[in-house]
Amino acid sequence: MTSTYGDWLKQQREAAGLTQQQLADMTVMTRSHIAHIEAGRRIPSREDARRLDTALNTGDVLSSFLPTEDVAVADYFEAARLLEQQAVMIREFALSFVPGILQTEAYARAVLGTAFPPVSEEECDRLVVTRLERARILDHPVTPVVWALLDEAVLRRVVGGREVMAEQILHMVRLAEQRRVRVHILPFSLGCHPLMENMLSLMWFDDQPPTAYSEGLLMGKLHDSPRAVQQLQGRYALAMSDALPLKESVALLRATAKEYGHRYD
Repeated sequence: MTSTYGDWLKQQREAAGLTQQQLADMTVMTRSHIAHIEAGRRIPSREDARRLDTALNTGDVLSSFLPTEDVAVADYFEAARLLEQQAVMIREFALSFVPGILQTEAYARAVLGTAFPPVSEEECDRLVVTRLERARILDHPVTPVVWALLDEAVLRRVVGGREVMAEQILHMVRLAEQRRVRVHILPFSLGCHPLMENMLSLMWFDDQPPTAYSEGLLMGKLHDSPRAVQQLQGRYALAMSDALPLKESVALLRATAKEYGHRYD
């Protein structure tokens, strides 16, 4: 979201002579959550907004002008990206493409190269760098804990050619074997599953409520309300219960890389 909402909240808090911690205590929130809202990195739930209005005597302004979730990915993903950097646990579901934080450079370039309207080579380079920067959260040996739940279609649709696919799949194998990421596959044989509508990213934090980000064609939503997040967590858990175990998933990844022409020594 833009920082307009957060800027106005900060102005009202300061006009009331309150610190972030004092406002957090009054609204049963954490200081860091208040800070993220003011900085435009978080959207308060409707209940949070109601409590903020009550604490600051702002009527129903913060509740009424709560930023809508129904906005374009271009407007929303920056907030989701910032949250991704703060998360201590991330659970990804991918329906068509490998999740961004797991993509290799060649795979990312192939995906971003399909943009319409077409982008220049210079712009594509910039987008690839940004995507690879996101993956640096995996440089830490432990945090965030990452699970990747992939529809089998992610492995079968050839993106960038067979060599690119083999490299991408083996990258995920290495991450799984290093125990940095858990990868689970939802096989075609399963049929329908609860996450077939679009991609999903669930995020947990040390000092903030969990959140979720879902994405479809040219649209993305950052879900902040506890009820919506809980529903999406439930769908993820249900789909995960039907996925192949880690060992079998990694075996399928290796077999698929071999089908794409990778030769094992």
